[in-house]
Amino acid sequence: MSIPTDLKYTNSHEWVKPESDGTVTIGVTHHAQELLGDMVFVELPQVGRELAQKEECAVAESVKAAADVYAPISGEVIAVNSDLESEPEKINQDSYNAWLFKLKPSNAAELDGLLDATGYQTLLENEQH
Repeated sequence: MSIPTDLKYTNSHEWVKPESDGTVTIGVTHHAQELLGDMVFVELPQVGRELAQKEECAVAESVKAAADVYAPISGEVIAVNSDLESEPEKINQDSYNAWLFKLKPSNAAELDGLLDATGYQTLLENEQH
């Protein structure tokens, strides 16, 4: 699976897409959904919630396990993908289009601390050893 180069990544397997309006869209990576297996439930954060970087804010539950989703950067939740509440399997079908939530960053500089595609690929290779 190729790792999209236009996204940023976290050590905890979230992807972050900076949008032209200054907001960011967040989801879980292909690797994360592969580890979890068939998704059965997604719990999303409330719109309006203020999140701190690395704060637990959502849950992705599969037939195998439940995994916490962490805020890659600080900010206010401005939208959630409510389609996933009834169709969590969309994450398995296309993890890079099945976004979980959107944030209005409170500290855009935190984006600079996230991994690029090359850094994320290195992380994955190191996890396999």
